[in-house]
Amino acid sequence: MAALLEHESQIFLDLFHQDGLVICARGLGIDRLLLRFLRLYCEPASLVLVLNTSPAEEEYFIDQLRSDGVVHLPRRVTNEIANNTRYEFYTQGGVIFATSRILVVDFLTDRIPANLITGILVYKAHRIIESCQEAFILRLYRQKNKQGFIKAFTDNAVAFNTGFCHVERVMRNLFVRKLYLWPRFHIAVNSFLEKHKPEVVEIHVSMTPAMLAIQTSILDILNACLRELKRYNPALEVEDLSLENAIGKPFDKTIRHYLDPLWHQLGAKTKSLVQDLKILRTLLLYLTQYDCVTFLNLLESLKASEKAFGENSGWLFLDSSTSMFVNARARVYRIADEKLNLKGKVSEKVKKETELKRELVLESNPKWEALREVLKEIENENKNSEDLGGPGQVLICASDDRACAQLREYIIAGAEAFLTRLYNKSFGKDEKAGEVWINDRKPVKSKGNARPDTGPQTKKAKFTTSSKQNKHKKQQDRTIIQMIGKTEEEKREELEVEDNKELNSSQDSSIEETIPEDFDVNLPSDCYYGIFKNPLTIIHPLQGCNDPYALTRVLHEVEPRYVVLYDAELTFVRQLEIYKASRPGKPLRVYFLIYGGSTEEQRYLTALRKEKEAFEKLIREKASMVIPEEREGRDDTNLDLVRDATPASVSADTRKAGGQEQKSVQQTIIVDMREFRSELPSLIHRRGIDIEPVTLEVGDYILTPDICVERKSISDLIGSLNNGRLYAQCISMSRYYKRPILLIEFDPNKSFSLIPRGSLHQEISSNDVTSKLTLLTLHFPKLRILWCPSPHATAELFEELKQNHPQPDAETAMAVTADSEILPESDKYNPGPQDFLLKMPGVNAKNCRALMNHVKSIAELVTLSKDELSKILGNAANATQLFDFIHLTYGEAISKGKSKR
Repeated sequence: MAALLEHESQIFLDLFHQDGLVICARGLGIDRLLLRFLRLYCEPASLVLVLNTSPAEEEYFIDQLRSDGVVHLPRRVTNEIANNTRYEFYTQGGVIFATSRILVVDFLTDRIPANLITGILVYKAHRIIESCQEAFILRLYRQKNKQGFIKAFTDNAVAFNTGFCHVERVMRNLFVRKLYLWPRFHIAVNSFLEKHKPEVVEIHVSMTPAMLAIQTSILDILNACLRELKRYNPALEVEDLSLENAIGKPFDKTIRHYLDPLWHQLGAKTKSLVQDLKILRTLLLYLTQYDCVTFLNLLESLKASEKAFGENSGWLFLDSSTSMFVNARARVYRIADEKLNLKGKVSEKVKKETELKRELVLESNPKWEALREVLKEIENENKNSEDLGGPGQVLICASDDRACAQLREYIIAGAEAFLTRLYNKSFGKDEKAGEVWINDRKPVKSKGNARPDTGPQTKKAKFTTSSKQNKHKKQQDRTIIQMIGKTEEEKREELEVEDNKELNSSQDSSIEETIPEDFDVNLPSDCYYGIFKNPLTIIHPLQGCNDPYALTRVLHEVEPRYVVLYDAELTFVRQLEIYKASRPGKPLRVYFLIYGGSTEEQRYLTALRKEKEAFEKLIREKASMVIPEEREGRDDTNLDLVRDATPASVSADTRKAGGQEQKSVQQTIIVDMREFRSELPSLIHRRGIDIEPVTLEVGDYILTPDICVERKSISDLIGSLNNGRLYAQCISMSRYYKRPILLIEFDPNKSFSLIPRGSLHQEISSNDVTSKLTLLTLHFPKLRILWCPSPHATAELFEELKQNHPQPDAETAMAVTADSEILPESDKYNPGPQDFLLKMPGVNAKNCRALMNHVKSIAELVTLSKDELSKILGNAANATQLFDFIHLTYGEAISKGKSKR
């Protein structure tokens, strides 16, 4: 592990001496700080829990500590470790990663020695809201252990920008008093990183006129959509929904945040506008991210789907939209327009002919050219790099997988071949257009000093398929060879390989063939794309890897001397600064490619500004924050640790023995293990009710010996109504409990409505959720349905339902299984014959009880006369039906049926 940098040591020491929450700027190495703490506590003498880490992050931390030679590595608690061995597992000490669900249950059942815990480290602390599992764990920990530490880390300052006093609420849930802020503009960070600056070459690439025109069109349409959205929903007149924010990444979340609670009240127009905004943002991204063919393909598919589904997206008819289509097509092809009529209009016939006479323009991406120049410059420098100890490795970073794959193919095959392949793949009907283009176009030489080609060249190439392919191959060879000086031997080998390959008839496949296989470098990431082995040049995506630390691992493994940022991302830029500072004296040059005056540049600058503003707000909040002495909960005065929901204003009831304090029974609820994924158990516990976690087969919550609750979220409800699971669950609940309850719980951030206002049908359809629920209530008369707008409301309701009722017994609840024949004492009937009885004619839910009270078994039922039956059932018609059903032979029944006719 690299030694901590100056400012990192300072953060470490501050936090080590006094618990607190560290908020650090993105990319400034919050993971390095957590690693240092993990390393400190990786010993059997201490027991430290780490909360809020994902499996990929845990893997990364364990790998780093292993490579650092730590003997007692962190361990993971998973459900594979048996319950009875878990106490021993914890007492072995060291650092433990555990899922919050397991930890909650272990704290509640005392499987974890709470008094022996040295402390808890909380990662990604901005997520710790009151009702989440991690806050529940911290509360249980502080109730049982007053000595241990709690240290929290996060690098997401922007998350604290939302809501009222967000940072104060998070600190309250974390039980910490100190707030440590480390923005990038912190004097210690700034002065240190200034000393170790990497050499940065900023290349502002200018967009082509067509790209600029398209960008302007998209921004116009975006603006129009936003205005329209605000016109339909005046409540949305907020600064968050500005055009500047609309081009940023988190915009989708922002708009859902405002619209989700009233989604069911919105009209179709608003919903389609939200969808349009999403599409337009994707178009903006595609414009700068990918090539002209991919962009046009997306545009054309939007138009086609609009025609197919008749979804009238208003923006397709704006002038800006027309200009966008014209420019997008102009980047890919132009149609020869010499055959115009005198009036200047194209007749249909001529139009069809010209369709085939498209001349391909295939505008290359300006950033590609810039990248090629950069790689050429690096190559020239690597030739004269003896004084630096040999050629330097190159790392190229693009935004995602697709961009990386495109860049790799471009560097290896050249722009023409790559774009032609894409064009033929996307608009394959126009193969003839390809021929026109190849006839007219002379082989393009790249701007650099082209070296003479060593491969044999075909002189006058006739345009048969094979010669066309050969020409493509030679063209690609030239591009590769211009790119990187290869040895004669390598060139000859490559040409031999290509001559050996069979020539397929399709031009498309020949181009794919010439792209060399991706070679395997032993790197700790599976996302990279290799280009050249010597010096190692690889492309790696900035996002979209399964492992969040893939790029970090690659950076430290490859140790590049040159990093090319094809796309800018704030976190990685900062990471490079830290990387350079941790390797003083070793050169690092960063090429920063960005489209000048583009939305891409604006997005980067907005992200910077947002973070800066968030830190400034936090600094102001910290200055005026009032923190009570007992915040850390080390003594019994912290009110957050008091588990009582009764407000202080409630006066004593004087009618009961003159207001003397009654001895209250400790309330208990039995909760199914699987329910600890939800927020509800935490909130129930907060109200002073004890929770007993057990594995239940019937129901999710047992409130009293009679009340059993099955909790369903909306998605779960719809799923289990469709697959019939809910029906089976209701049968079991009705059979074993007197008061079965179905609890339908809504997300507090979403609308409190099962189906949107507009989708209520006149006719009853069996596919409707409401119809299925109606059928469920008809089938199970005992079933009660509770509708709760949020988990908080549910917890309150549970408390009210339990009042003046006996406490449930965990043993009894666990003994109830879906197919158990033994019934609880309260019910003295056998479920099998009971179901059979209900199926008989003349027996219904009302008279079934009376019949069972009088008759011991079905055998006895058969012996009763019709009069006796009518006495018991209280209805002669029902008695006749049942008697005939038991005693009539088949023949008699048939003849009786005929005589009725």
